[in-house]
Amino acid sequence: MNRMTFYYFLTSVICLIVIVLLVQLLVKTLYLPTSFSEGLNNENEYHVVLIAEEVDNNYWRLLEKGAREVEEERNIILEYKGPNRSNVEEQMKVMDMAIASKADGIIVQASNEELFTPIINKAVENGIPVITIDADAPNSKRFAYVGTDNYLSGWKAGKALAEDMKGQAVVGIITGSLTSSHMQQRVQGFKDAVSHLKGIEIIAIEESNIMRIEAEEKANKILTEFENITAFLGTSALDGLGIHAAIKRLGKEDQVYVIAFDALPETMKLLKENKIHAVVAQEPYEMGIKGVELLISVLEGEFVEDLNYTSTNILRNTIEVKSQRP
Repeated sequence: MNRMTFYYFLTSVICLIVIVLLVQLLVKTLYLPTSFSEGLNNENEYHVVLIAEEVDNNYWRLLEKGAREVEEERNIILEYKGPNRSNVEEQMKVMDMAIASKADGIIVQASNEELFTPIINKAVENGIPVITIDADAPNSKRFAYVGTDNYLSGWKAGKALAEDMKGQAVVGIITGSLTSSHMQQRVQGFKDAVSHLKGIEIIAIEESNIMRIEAEEKANKILTEFENITAFLGTSALDGLGIHAAIKRLGKEDQVYVIAFDALPETMKLLKENKIHAVVAQEPYEMGIKGVELLISVLEGEFVEDLNYTSTNILRNTIEVKSQRP
């Protein structure tokens, strides 16, 4: 091989290597979704994705705020993602994107245990630890759960209603979702708490899809179909507001008792006005803090508890009843 031929050969090899590297870079760029790739840099310790049930829901914004506090303290990148409206399929798409982006860790609300278990396992099998938050998937490979004991919160709601109504009530339930495991647990806890009381009858259960207007429509349907209704339970953050709106529209504010979930400002205003009579108060801000702290502990090889319950309290005007396990 003469010198000129050697130079041509060497140049060809170098060009081939450059082309291969450029193709790999292009494929990686295309595979990494833009929304997850923006803003990342090597100066930050970890890239964490927090996947909400509904990004603009006030409850989830409080949870995000808690997570942001840890983000600032620990110099991590926290991406807050999720559907605009509650949608399990959209949540799972976002999680698939987080896995594809090779996030260091994922915090996700497993709103449907059966559907989320495989995708959580997929993340963990790809070396991405997962913490479930607000709703759990205990049979998955997730490292830990942080959030409300949802069965207990429903049980406490049932006890509060039974006490306030002196063991006599015809009850309608508006729940955020009939298929979400954490909503099912709240309803079951409520049922179990009142099951021994002959004077309490659950006459209807309807789904709001985590939307205030649907909660109002379903409450109106129950009120119209069952004129003897005397009490309502709303199991998701906007249900109580929708229930109250329906009751007010029908002129029954002084006739129907309401117990709602989550101490949102508008809900608390109605509680003070005695238009909502009790509130099951969760701690989303605390969940956000603990969720990120737990994930960082996992990433640093530390032991974490499997179940990390945040507090649940029953609020009645200025009276606060602390949660206890049944």
